[in-house]
Amino acid sequence: MAPLPIDQGNIDADHLNLLSIFHFVSAGLALLGILFLIGESALVHFIFTSPGFWQNQRGVGPPPRQIFAIVIVVYIILAILLMVVSILNAMSGWFLRTRKNRTFSLVVAGINCVQIPLGTILGIFTIIVLSRPSVRESYEAQKLGIR
Repeated sequence: MAPLPIDQGNIDADHLNLLSIFHFVSAGLALLGILFLIGESALVHFIFTSPGFWQNQRGVGPPPRQIFAIVIVVYIILAILLMVVSILNAMSGWFLRTRKNRTFSLVVAGINCVQIPLGTILGIFTIIVLSRPSVRESYEAQKLGIR
């Protein structure tokens, strides 16, 4: 039996659609990370401000309020970073689905590579797929309105 002919256009479309879904999932996970930060912040607030928590400790009092303020600032910075990553991944997912702004998706893929391990996998696969000549051609065709 002869092998079936490879239709690279369909393979590229499937890969781009999968990458789009994974970018949306990554955006959702970043939002979930913000919820985790809120919960952890509440726990840290309880530990730092609860006098009953510290009364049974011998020779150790509650930490200074300045440390709690620094921790809250760190949580706020992390929440902002997660929100930005979530927005960028959602936009990249939309652009991958509509075959627009290939360079933007490549930049987001590079940013995702910093998020070990899932973001790294997503970023590498996005770079690999978007670097294919056939995918570049499909983006150009979309830009020109051919497809």
